[in-house]
Amino acid sequence: IGFKGDLARRARRATLAPRTVVFYRAGDDDGGLSMDATPSTALARFGVDELAVSRALSDMLGRGVDDADIYFEHIDSESISLEEGIVKKAGRSVRQGVGVRAVSGDRTGYAHSDAVDATGLLKAAGAAKAIARTADKDVSVALSPRPSGHDLYPIGDLPAIDVPLDDKIALLNAIDKRARAHDPRIEEVMAGISSQMRTVVIVQADGRLVVDVRPLLVLRVGCIAAEGSNRQVGSGAGGGRYDFETVLGDGRWEGWVDEAAARAVLNLGAIDCPAGTMDVVLGPGWPGILLHEAVGHGLEGDFNRKKTSAFAGLLGQRVASEGVTVVDDGTIASRRGSLNVDDEGTETRRNVLIEDGILKGYMQDRLNARLMGVPATGNGRRQSYAHTPMPRMTNTFMMAGQEAPEDI
Repeated sequence: IGFKGDLARRARRATLAPRTVVFYRAGDDDGGLSMDATPSTALARFGVDELAVSRALSDMLGRGVDDADIYFEHIDSESISLEEGIVKKAGRSVRQGVGVRAVSGDRTGYAHSDAVDATGLLKAAGAAKAIARTADKDVSVALSPRPSGHDLYPIGDLPAIDVPLDDKIALLNAIDKRARAHDPRIEEVMAGISSQMRTVVIVQADGRLVVDVRPLLVLRVGCIAAEGSNRQVGSGAGGGRYDFETVLGDGRWEGWVDEAAARAVLNLGAIDCPAGTMDVVLGPGWPGILLHEAVGHGLEGDFNRKKTSAFAGLLGQRVASEGVTVVDDGTIASRRGSLNVDDEGTETRRNVLIEDGILKGYMQDRLNARLMGVPATGNGRRQSYAHTPMPRMTNTFMMAGQEAPEDI
């Protein structure tokens, strides 16, 4: 693939300096990043200062309020797609907003806005605090940055979101060429590249301020193979919290393309699945969705606190066969589900949910952890600044067993 000069030069000199907590550097024209930041420089991107945030947080706290936080979010997204050998769509968007939360018991007051300013923050704080009627005394909160112990996705000199469009088009054209060369029966190729940079600033009730900058790059490939009137589809995809150069290296994109083309061609000769009841052996990969839906969601704290999960009240009991161990791990470097901190500012960790068939624990956010009398597990997730956090999965999987596939 031929890449234009800027990417080649910058990729060669790129350094992945560890940045456990990443702050925007005040006064930089290129929106650079630095460790030596204050709360004010971290908040500068959102057009508010330390005093405004401190006032809003202080206004929420008092009698009847058990917890509170302010969540700032800035998302820069880009997507580009190819079909019929040409780039048909490309788009770039920026979204920004703030969510303000006050918690009393199991009740949550939440207000959000895509317009961020000091006046709006105070109004949002007042709306959120409505669940806690009145305060018995004034509360003042000073902000202080808090480092995280994780550095799961270092930010280099050239994040994927900033790679020139021409370089991404060059990759899409290379994907199209490789897929068609796989087999003459490949008659159509669809490919897309999506990149994102999400910056979150979380201010907790005690004034601690946490910042996380989260890169994301996803590549998707679809192929259509045809033989007479028989047309079949195959797909391949991959992605994670890494830069564009990572996708270009060690055969990653080539593997995803070959997988999509091979599946499309294989499906041309596929026969109908026999009907009836039978034993099914599931391998690694997409069958993990069944684990995610049937088991993972059932181990999230809110469903168990409300006793709507099949796993409610079964801690310490056998819920699966011997040899079955299920883990939720948000600390795997560069994986799409990994986070340095969750959306409440709690560090992620490796949580063993089921061990050798015995239920060991649930995934928790701060609210459900407090109500259930257990520690938060770093699983507080938000759909966006407009949504309250809830306990949800990071990277959830079943550990390998001891049996050989042939024996199964």
